[in-house]
Amino acid sequence: MALLDTAAPATPLGGPDLPQERRLVTELPGPRSAEVLARKADAVAAGVGHTVPVAAVAAGGGVVVDADGNSLIDLGSGIAVTTVGNAHPKVAAAVAVQAAQFTHTCFMISPYESYVGVAEALNRVTPGDFAKKSALFNSGAEAVENAIKIARKHTGRQAVVAFDHGYHGRTNLTMALTAKSMPYKSGFGPFAPEVYRAPMSYPFRDGLEGAEAAARVILQLEKQIGADNLAAVIIEPIQGEGGFIVPAEGFLPAIVEWCRANGVVFIADEVQTGFARTGHMFASEIFGIEPDLITTAKGIAGGLPLAAVTGRAEIMDASHSGGLGGTYGGNPIACAAALAAIDVFENDGVIERAREIGEILIGRLTALQSDDARIGDVRGHGAMVAAEFVDPETKAPDAALTAAVAKACIAQGVIVLTCGTYGNVIRFLPPLSIGDELLNEGLDVVAQALASA
Repeated sequence: MALLDTAAPATPLGGPDLPQERRLVTELPGPRSAEVLARKADAVAAGVGHTVPVAAVAAGGGVVVDADGNSLIDLGSGIAVTTVGNAHPKVAAAVAVQAAQFTHTCFMISPYESYVGVAEALNRVTPGDFAKKSALFNSGAEAVENAIKIARKHTGRQAVVAFDHGYHGRTNLTMALTAKSMPYKSGFGPFAPEVYRAPMSYPFRDGLEGAEAAARVILQLEKQIGADNLAAVIIEPIQGEGGFIVPAEGFLPAIVEWCRANGVVFIADEVQTGFARTGHMFASEIFGIEPDLITTAKGIAGGLPLAAVTGRAEIMDASHSGGLGGTYGGNPIACAAALAAIDVFENDGVIERAREIGEILIGRLTALQSDDARIGDVRGHGAMVAAEFVDPETKAPDAALTAAVAKACIAQGVIVLTCGTYGNVIRFLPPLSIGDELLNEGLDVVAQALASA
């Protein structure tokens, strides 16, 4: 890590031109960041929190630079958004060209080709060898809301099943689908009705094989809800906010098979797992499943707000004309960014890079685990890996240790994010543009933080 005596320029170059180093000029927050954060406290609603006490002015590769010239290693990617980097040249160029042409017409008023191009690309790259169609929206939560709308319209049924530890958004319906109360749901009810919850396959904690875990779910669906009442089952193939929980082998295929047999729409929420994050274009591919509908967002457009629902054409076409849409859905600048990002995903070796990053993450974290029983589990795929922290004797979740490690890492210039229903998981989501040296340095800091906790 470089230590400087004077602050770096307040507006350094971003993207790949940014020096790839961890550099602390000040303690965090530095004076310039502290000023911005003070203004935030005065101007921004208190419910909008932040994890890292900095005011970012540039980012790219594997670093985020703040207003004081501190350069932090980024192991969070803005919660899995900047997968191709914060300012990939292809994305930046596409955005600039489109912004100079037009920023908005509303696709429902005056359609444009880039929206159609994104839909065609999504129909091509998502799992499933069948006719597909897509609709574009603004956020992951909005995509999930619309997937539920489409499933209900297609089936004529109302009930929806989500899973323990699942996260699907912060709108009213998606809060009902989301499992964790704080900070997402507490005090914001009542929530949308006809939403039911089923037990997730959580191998580290339930000890069940995939078939056993699926049988438990199916019994609940049949006896407590009834297949004839059920419009959709929605699940993250690897759960995100819930703790990067990877279901046991065979769990997801069994649920999909039951849904097919009972006319229930199977929705894969790949908002966090999609677009190369797991070392596959979509995590559904890891488990050999083909969702009826798939929701995407986050990494889809290189940092611009865009989301989508993609699925079987006959299901996607269930809605009447005008039933789907939104003023900004499929904004032309976001669509231009998405087409550039998808080009990067398909042609620039990004999926292979995610697998390389995964090997480093799993290797380093399992080595730590072998020497420290407080790491109860290491799990994940590609550049989506987590460590679950526990009491070494009881395996009870240790949220205090997790928070202490994360706080120490951030203070030393490494951005890490916590998650998990019990608040005892650190998740690693580095941008796929990070270099091995920087990634390993970040993991060195994690190891030091754990040893000192």
